[in-house]
Amino acid sequence: MRFRDLALITLGVGAGMAIYGALVESKRLVYERKTLHLEDWPEELNGFRIVVVSDLHIRDKYSVELVKRAFEMALAEEPDMLVLPGDFVDYWKPGVDEMLREVLAPLKAMEGSAVAIAGNHDYWYGDIVRLADALAEVDVHFLRNEIWRHKGITWVGLDSAVQKMARPEEIVLGPGDRPAIALWHEPDAIAGLPRGIALQISGHSHGGQFRFPGGFTPMHSTLGKKYPSGWYPDAPTPLYVTRGVGTTGPPTRFNCPPEISVLTLNSPTNP
Repeated sequence: MRFRDLALITLGVGAGMAIYGALVESKRLVYERKTLHLEDWPEELNGFRIVVVSDLHIRDKYSVELVKRAFEMALAEEPDMLVLPGDFVDYWKPGVDEMLREVLAPLKAMEGSAVAIAGNHDYWYGDIVRLADALAEVDVHFLRNEIWRHKGITWVGLDSAVQKMARPEEIVLGPGDRPAIALWHEPDAIAGLPRGIALQISGHSHGGQFRFPGGFTPMHSTLGKKYPSGWYPDAPTPLYVTRGVGTTGPPTRFNCPPEISVLTLNSPTNP
């Protein structure tokens, strides 16, 4: 086979994968259900259920349709808490505020049991106050290097490390602040997390968007390479990384569908 023929075949396969990924895989929302056994988790909170919806990357009518389905699936789980770890918009442009408010409207149903942080894209070409205002309208608690006590848990919200807005040194936890769960958009920033936290939840990496046999993922985000997706109990702090809902860069995925994460938290002794 001549090199030109091989190159044409390679290009054809690549184009086919990209088209499939854009039309099918990127829209194939799935649940990822995981029971996490945490060392610093109290028995009285065994069975606490969190649904994670991350990396919406709202930018057009297609992303709006996908995110609406994602929130419909999330709310159908009736979780104890809804967690939103950043990148609500792809970037701020005319019309995106209205799209954002449209998709967030159903979250009123959580009656205040929802918490959010910013991702790096939420700073692109606009003021983060726009996101804060939209979340406040639907009673989603927005944390920027802050803590919030709710349902017996201290929620620690770190700002974006990529945008150099994170201030983990400002987070001080006392004995009465346990258990604590940290939300930090960028998973690879975990080494800078304060001690005394039972779990970190992150997004940002999109699972690499393209995942080939053997786990090879050629696409990586800054501070999203070491922990691309899934459960990492042996990280500096136990860490769960969701593949998220939307896409960044090419609007396509391969063997890496968007996910709604359903996490059930237990102490080590609870099955």
